[in-house]
Amino acid sequence: MLINVTFVCLGNICRSPMAEAVFKHMVKQAGLESQIRVSSCGTGSWHIGERAHPGTQRVLHDHGIPYEHTARRLSPTDLSTSNYLVAMDNENIEGLRRAGVTQAEVGLLLNYAPHLGIQEVPDPYYTHRFEEVFRLVEAGCAGLLAHIREKEGL
Repeated sequence: MLINVTFVCLGNICRSPMAEAVFKHMVKQAGLESQIRVSSCGTGSWHIGERAHPGTQRVLHDHGIPYEHTARRLSPTDLSTSNYLVAMDNENIEGLRRAGVTQAEVGLLLNYAPHLGIQEVPDPYYTHRFEEVFRLVEAGCAGLLAHIREKEGL
């Protein structure tokens, strides 16, 4: 069984591609690449076709996480094939609901890291705090992977 995990933010150039890269890295380290497929998208169309934000590229590089990315928008295929749709903030959750999510587990990334005491990953597009966002994303991804392993028996 292939498990599809899709990370979602607004423009798909900062947070969701960062989460995609971090989660792919964790999945690879766990030897689960053949069982978990990872992608990311945005609810908006502002950055379709663009590479990840330079800040996202820099922080991933600094942490030794390889990643190539082209921004794209949430599609009907994402809605029908994703087992997990993981949003960065409540605005993204609302975008997913408006799009008509029916079968995927939908939640905020930081729900998988309750010890942090916050729910939303702030958008570094505005704050430029890419390292801070990386630490939040890393904690959320670790919790998400543990959740999937337990729930799916991996």
